[in-house]
Amino acid sequence: MLTLGLPSKGRLQQDAVDRFAAAGVRVERSPEGREYAGHVSGLPDAGLALLSAGEIPRALAEGAIHVGVTGEDLIREHIPDAETRIALPLRLGFGRADLIVAVPAFWVDVETMHDLDEAAAAFRARHGRPMRVATKYHALTRRFFAQAGVADYRLVDSQGATEATPKNRAAELIVDITSSGETLRANHLRVLEDGLILRSEAMLCVSRAAPWGPAARRALAELGHRLGFDGEGIALGG
Repeated sequence: MLTLGLPSKGRLQQDAVDRFAAAGVRVERSPEGREYAGHVSGLPDAGLALLSAGEIPRALAEGAIHVGVTGEDLIREHIPDAETRIALPLRLGFGRADLIVAVPAFWVDVETMHDLDEAAAAFRARHGRPMRVATKYHALTRRFFAQAGVADYRLVDSQGATEATPKNRAAELIVDITSSGETLRANHLRVLEDGLILRSEAMLCVSRAAPWGPAARRALAELGHRLGFDGEGIALGG
């Protein structure tokens, strides 16, 4: 049997359910009281696992689920060398957001990552400590800053209200997801000219580590036929 992992709540779940329903695959929760249970109809040999969006990348990498829907930002953050461990055959067209570097709007001389590197050196000389970057995307931030040549900073973990951390003096700048930019502007932040780390959206992801028996492979091929990707052409594990 193929196990399909979907977000357990929120807009991402509803958009995923609607996308599958449009392709003739119905996903339904179990009766009230069993929040994380449900079933799939319209796709033979398929079952459902409801997980948080942040848990789905790990479940895919470990082979606990065969197919999952989650944001590309979470895949890239939590799974090093993602394509070697999972396949990403389909962008789903919802859940779009940009992962960006944003600084206080009054930093008028900091327009680019190169400017940020110079500002980091000046900040340390003035304050005797590195600039703090608030984010929950530690791996992606480190990778992007290294590629840009910015080394003198310290990450501050932020799991909510990241945009408010500079205003609250908990950090000097942020790395976070934004869709409209309204929250950034409300907190007097702006995106650096070359501060786009990732254009993210919801992805259909296929685990290479899951146990791929004949029934699961047939279900994947049928799902690919319904959604418009080549389910039989994906290199899978055993």
